Amino acid sequence: MPRIEGKIALVTGGARGIGEAIIRLFHQEGAKVVITDINNQEGQKLAKELGENAVYFHLDVSQESEWQKVMDETQKKFGQLDILVNNAGIMGYEGGMGPQDPENTSLESWHKVHAVNLDGTFLGCKYAIKAMKDHGGTIVNMSSRSGLVGVPSAAAYASSKAAIRNHTKSVALYCAQKNYNIRCNSVHPAAIITPMWDPMLGTHREETMKKLSHQTPMQRFGTPEEVAYAVLFLASNESSYMTGSELTLDGGILAGSAASPEQD
Repeated sequence: MPRIEGKIALVTGGARGIGEAIIRLFHQEGAKVVITDINNQEGQKLAKELGENAVYFHLDVSQESEWQKVMDETQKKFGQLDILVNNAGIMGYEGGMGPQDPENTSLESWHKVHAVNLDGTFLGCKYAIKAMKDHGGTIVNMSSRSGLVGVPSAAAYASSKAAIRNHTKSVALYCAQKNYNIRCNSVHPAAIITPMWDPMLGTHREETMKKLSHQTPMQRFGTPEEVAYAVLFLASNESSYMTGSELTLDGGILAGSAASPEQD
């Protein structure tokens, strides 16, 4: 039997990258999917491809009024919400936002990154709780390996992802205290090859990827599909005793040294 048969799942940033992989896997596993994004053309195309059990809604996750509208539309279309994946996020390199280190990051870009990543997750959790508290559900928040360590060249991103990790735990405890039967967990990917990496990889894409891969014990980037399967586990009943927890997908980076002892 499909793992989330008949569930209603909303994924932010669902038009491409990790979000698209999650949408496709959820749909494959029996869910009715709500694709949300600001990339309307790609989102509508994906919904059309998947058919009647998929719908696309425009959603700027930093805007509360848009969350209210999307939640209302989801209720009208499918009757309820069972799964929310707060996946939408930005690195801070998009749109010429400038340096992202602690000394030179502008306050404007700092606020922009936190508005999308952190405010978007806060608002998603807020309205998902309201939608799920009578029947239960699951929330999966997309943090990052960068939410567990410092990142000098992406200070705002790392800060926002660390806050998502912490807020996940607050949501989990709140829902447990209220007996809402809503679980909330976070996922922490490291280097996953998606369009988000394009500005950082630059013109010497293959060379840069090879260099970065050498810093990972498994010697490669992860794939969106690998993240999607971790999200599916947390969204399904298979993880029914997990809340306020985190799953790290980093190819072994946080395990310690990338170097292995040489064998005699």
